[in-house]
Amino acid sequence: MSEPASEPGSQVAALRERLATLVEIGRHPLALEDRQNLPGAARTEALTFRTAQGERVDGRLTRPEGAGPFPTILYLHAHGGRYEIGARELIDGRPALAGPLGAELAQRGYAALAIDMPAFGSRQAPGESARSKALLWRGRSLAAQMLGEQHAALEWLTQQDWADSRRIGLFGLSMGATLGYWLAAVEPRVACVAHLCCYADFNVLIDAGAHDLHGIYLTVPGLPDVASNGAIAGLVAPRPQFIGIGDQDPLTPPAAVDVALAETRAAYLAADAADRLTLHREPASGHVETPAMRRAMLAFFDKAL
Repeated sequence: MSEPASEPGSQVAALRERLATLVEIGRHPLALEDRQNLPGAARTEALTFRTAQGERVDGRLTRPEGAGPFPTILYLHAHGGRYEIGARELIDGRPALAGPLGAELAQRGYAALAIDMPAFGSRQAPGESARSKALLWRGRSLAAQMLGEQHAALEWLTQQDWADSRRIGLFGLSMGATLGYWLAAVEPRVACVAHLCCYADFNVLIDAGAHDLHGIYLTVPGLPDVASNGAIAGLVAPRPQFIGIGDQDPLTPPAAVDVALAETRAAYLAADAADRLTLHREPASGHVETPAMRRAMLAFFDKAL
């Protein structure tokens, strides 16, 4: 199986480097401050991190009993206008999910970590609009900060004895989906990524007027001029990638999905890894994880991790 191009000067390495700068990888370190055991169907902990600016970041961790090391999933929570949920999505779920994933993943042998993204959970103030506008005025974006912090969470996972640093995957729905494959694209240590309900070509969405369904957090200045979503997802190749979509989802209209998918498939073909790109597409489904999508996603992780 071919490996991703990484030699200096290669087109893939150059694009990955440009994207890593654009999304602020490495600029948002997190330091663990406290951890407490919580009751639950699996071994569950509440974690407290601090950003370099002193902002508190709460997290949730689930894992099987025992010492490990376990295959581990960095879980990127969704948006859905439910700012109060944040990292608790791992434990409690949300309406768009088929059910909570934390305990189910632990029962299958996986550890999983989720952290509150800016404007969510314990970080609801300042809100999404205020945070986004302040960053955009300075030529940055809230999505970039989110990705930088998720990268720091990944870094923390690689340092834990109970986490197998060679088997760390990503999962996300909606907001977490886009951030998931963006992070996988620029971080080669990610072993695989599964994302649901947020994969489409942005230029097609803009031309159709569907881009305004996304929150302002996702506006990254200049991103479409650097790479399309299909090309970004293609940077994950040859590592395994699961794409789950519903054709009735207004965030992933078929015309926008097809454009992105053609580019991602081309990248996997070029990497001799077409069999490592898994598409689960439901014609009658919308912006939700269905039971069939959940089964397919878990089967993907069982094979990829």
